[in-house]
Amino acid sequence: MPTLKVNGRRVTVDSDATLLDAARAAGVEVPTLCQFDGLEPWGGCRLCVVDMSQANWDDDWFKVVTACNHPVDEGMTVITDSDRIIETRRVVLDLLLARCPDTPLIQQWALEYGIEQTSYTPNPDPDDCILCGLCTRVCDHIGVSAISSINRGWGREIAPPFNQPPPDCIGCLACAEICPTDCIPFETSNVRRKIWGKEFEMLRDPKTGEAVITKEQAEHFAERSGVPMTYFETSDRSKRREMAKTFEKLQVVK
Repeated sequence: MPTLKVNGRRVTVDSDATLLDAARAAGVEVPTLCQFDGLEPWGGCRLCVVDMSQANWDDDWFKVVTACNHPVDEGMTVITDSDRIIETRRVVLDLLLARCPDTPLIQQWALEYGIEQTSYTPNPDPDDCILCGLCTRVCDHIGVSAISSINRGWGREIAPPFNQPPPDCIGCLACAEICPTDCIPFETSNVRRKIWGKEFEMLRDPKTGEAVITKEQAEHFAERSGVPMTYFETSDRSKRREMAKTFEKLQVVK
């Protein structure tokens, strides 16, 4: 288990930890927009940059790295608030504020770094998508890959193939739930759900009538897990009730 210093604080972490893990273990906050526990680190937003020095480097030699995906090593020194790191984050947030000038989350982060207005030309047609990639990564993670990043440069966006209702989408809402700026619209009710222009039928609990998940979502996870479809047709509330009835029948062996 390597031991390193983060802003002068000595911390010991697991050998497979990242610099972001080490910073958190040291009680140091490092901002990030594209990191989510459970997904493989991506290093896309560049907000989590830190200064890092290896044990065998000169004392005054540091390298700027992304903390979310850089592995720890014995004797490392990490500085999260050096002048050049603060300025780098300011540039990133300035650019994000130009892209998404009306997005509350970006406005909040920018203000924390002293930016009230972007120094660049604001996007004439702004939206709340910050291109963090969380939505496409979680979609890939569950084995669907219904949406992706398309185009390049200023025209880059997140969309389904050919901007048509994606045939592979299962309506699970994972992309919308993980989005840090809530920019993926959807509609859901006890009967139907709509996202990415595609409509889904909701499975409903046969006893309570409560909507559970979409039919396509149940089929996808039943196929991947081998769990019968009937399991997904029952709400969590009904499952807890059945479990409670089972416990009531159990007898304590003395």
